[in-house]
Amino acid sequence: MLLIPAIDLKDGKCVRLRQGRMEDETVFGEDPVEVAQRWVEAGARRLHMVDLNGAFAGRPVNGQVIHDIAEAFPDLPIQVGGGIRDEDTVQAYLEAGVQYTIIGTRAVSAPHLINDLCLEFPGHIIVGLDAKEGMVAIDGWSKLSNHPVIDMAKRFEQDGVEAIIYTDIGRDGMMTGVNVESTVALADAVSIPIIASGGISSIEDIRALCEVSDHGIMGTIIGRALYEGTVDLKEAQMLADELNA
Repeated sequence: MLLIPAIDLKDGKCVRLRQGRMEDETVFGEDPVEVAQRWVEAGARRLHMVDLNGAFAGRPVNGQVIHDIAEAFPDLPIQVGGGIRDEDTVQAYLEAGVQYTIIGTRAVSAPHLINDLCLEFPGHIIVGLDAKEGMVAIDGWSKLSNHPVIDMAKRFEQDGVEAIIYTDIGRDGMMTGVNVESTVALADAVSIPIIASGGISSIEDIRALCEVSDHGIMGTIIGRALYEGTVDLKEAQMLADELNA
């Protein structure tokens, strides 16, 4: 079980939102490179980065910051989402040293793009499926689509995506615990790895996910819990390693 610290970027700063609302933010760091350094020193094996401005603009806005972090930590796998809508953006991020690009809204609105990207950049494409009550949300969570999350996941599995990040948007940033049941249901429906996201609040949430990791849940993204100190990254990763040994 991989514990992946989240660095969410807004206006060049490291922030956390509640339920994806841009107006409900907490700034946790003025210098995202320093924040990344902190998680690297705590033993992070991968970083999850989101360009929040980019997600709403439909194009990279904090790309330079992401480039700087990838350059500072060349041996650390980084996955990036937010505003990635075309092949040129994917290529630019990969050339900057990013390992994985996450496609969210465009995966739902233009699913043929995923097939094209998987063919052109095999092993580098992750789809982010953000869901509420089993349905996929798009456009920075501002709209609910009519696509069941499991149906979309099966389609992207056939396209050859590397993994799926599943976020329960009702819990994201709320510190109310991860939705284990729906995460397991999705993992059981496909054979590609699932990365859980949204709601991690304590070491007990890590323990709960580790207990079901054999369903195909390869990791979890942790945000606010790390920044507010309710989860210690080094301690939590050690526990995960022990439970999944």
